[in-house]
Formats: sequence, structure tokens, C-alpha cells
Amino acid sequence: MTSADPTFEGVYGPYSITATDRQEVRSYRIALLITGLSLAAGVLQWWQTDSPWAWLWVLPMATALGLALRWIHIYLRPLHRALQLFWLSGCIGWGALLLQAGPTEVLSTLRDQPLWILAIGPLFAALAGIGFKEFFCFQRPEAIGLTLLLPAALLGHLVGLINGPLCLALLEAAALLLVLLALRKFGMEAAADVGDKSVFAYLDGQLPAGTP
Repeated sequence: MTSADPTFEGVYGPYSITATDRQEVRSYRIALLITGLSLAAGVLQWWQTDSPWAWLWVLPMATALGLALRWIHIYLRPLHRALQLFWLSGCIGWGALLLQAGPTEVLSTLRDQPLWILAIGPLFAALAGIGFKEFFCFQRPEAIGLTLLLPAALLGHLVGLINGPLCLALLEAAALLLVLLALRKFGMEAAADVGDKSVFAYLDGQLPAGTP
């Protein structure tokens, strides 16, 4: 912390927003934007061209989402860990799908055997969790749209309530809402994304010694 760092009065005492905090916030916003752009590009490519290689967009999407979950500021550590576990589980699910179907049949297998949504779905659950967090903190309509459209698309297709094209349309809409959410965040002060650091410090003080 330096004398130039802005200081705020939190619920449990004063705290400062440091250069490290500001860098983490910038990195989080960039990662969120890359996640949205990758998802939008992948869904659009599959929807419009039926390319078997559209799944490759999952690689930058999942990487950026993992980094966003690394830098996101969430008061409740169990919730943060749960979102990270969803991300990891979804990545493992994609890996299993790749091994089972082969790289050129991944998307056709996912379309024809929707039960695979149970394997890859946790990756999108982690993304929906970020959307819920953003809506809870900032009441952005695009955030709640993202949170609702992702499960509606995937679960709707899983249980047969919506067809493939409608599922892709909902996913594309969710991806574009995520891009809008990320772009709008670049105009916000870093302190808004960091939140009340005194709450973080208080909650960390309640943890048993040696908790990671």
C-alpha cells in the first residue's frame, strides 16, 4: 500500500484499494470479455456453418473463465471454491467428451446425445454463477439475462423442451449479454469490483488457523 492508494471506510474498518487490486480487477474484466467473445464466436460458428471444429472456441473460453474465477472478488470463500469446482468439473467433462467422441465428432455427439450436457454443464454453471454475482452486486439486467439464459438453453435441450437451433440462439444471446456486461464494467471504478475489503479481512479472521 502507498500513500496514493485510495482509502475507504468499510463495515469492519478502513481499507485501501492497492495497485495489485486494480490490476486484478483489470485482469478479471479482460478475462470476462474473452470468455464472452469466445462463447459468442463458437456458438455462432456452429450455428451458421455446422463446423465440427467450432468446439475449439471452448479452449479460450474455458481458460479465460478459469482466470476470471481466479481474480473475481467474492466475500464467501465456500461459494468462490464451489464456482471453481464447477469450472474444473466442466473442463473434465469436455475432456471426457473429446476422448469418447473424437475431435471431429464432439459437437454432433453433444447434439445427438444431450445427456453429455450433464458432463459439460458445470462449466456453464460456473459462468451463470458469475452472472448471478454481478447481478447481486450491481443489478445489471444483462447479468440476470446471462444467469437465466444459460441454464434455460442447456436444461431445456437436455429434457427435450427446446430444439437445437433454439438452444443455440439462447446460448448466443447469453454470450452477447456477457460481452455487454464485460464492456460496461470497464467504465467502473476498481473499488466497485473489489468490494469492502474489511469484510474479507473479517471473514478470514473467523477461519480456523491453517485454512488455505
